[in-house]
Amino acid sequence: MTVTQRRGRRIMMTPDEIDAFLRERRTCRVATVSKDGRPHAGALWFAWDGTSLWLYSITRSKRWADLRHDPRIAVVVDDGEEYGELRGVELSGSVEFVGEAPRTGEPHPGLEAPERLFAAKNFGLEEMFHDGRHAWLRLTPDAVTSWDFRKIPQS
Repeated sequence: MTVTQRRGRRIMMTPDEIDAFLRERRTCRVATVSKDGRPHAGALWFAWDGTSLWLYSITRSKRWADLRHDPRIAVVVDDGEEYGELRGVELSGSVEFVGEAPRTGEPHPGLEAPERLFAAKNFGLEEMFHDGRHAWLRLTPDAVTSWDFRKIPQS
């Protein structure tokens, strides 16, 4: 994973911290760009495999339409209530559409691992179920920025 952060080096997470954080969190915020240039943001559950962020999106959503037109995306995963607790990761790049859309469960070797991760993390299941409305997006980020305000020295 390439970390592209310049500012805030003292509060950035290490690669191991980023990996652990993305594995434990459930919800991300996804930003896309519409055909008319307007930004669109929405929340999704995800799975992190150590290299890529896997998003299971409704195929009849604005997000899906935006990404079909322009696959560039920014995703934020964050946590914390009080200022000194804030931490998060922003990942950006272009998504890849993986598998059939919508996903019906046809065998796809590239989806076995992410579907196991997603099902266990978000539903406590060993196998992924398919509703015929969602499909997979994979973001292997070009840029990663992180912050952990817990690293700010307290006076």
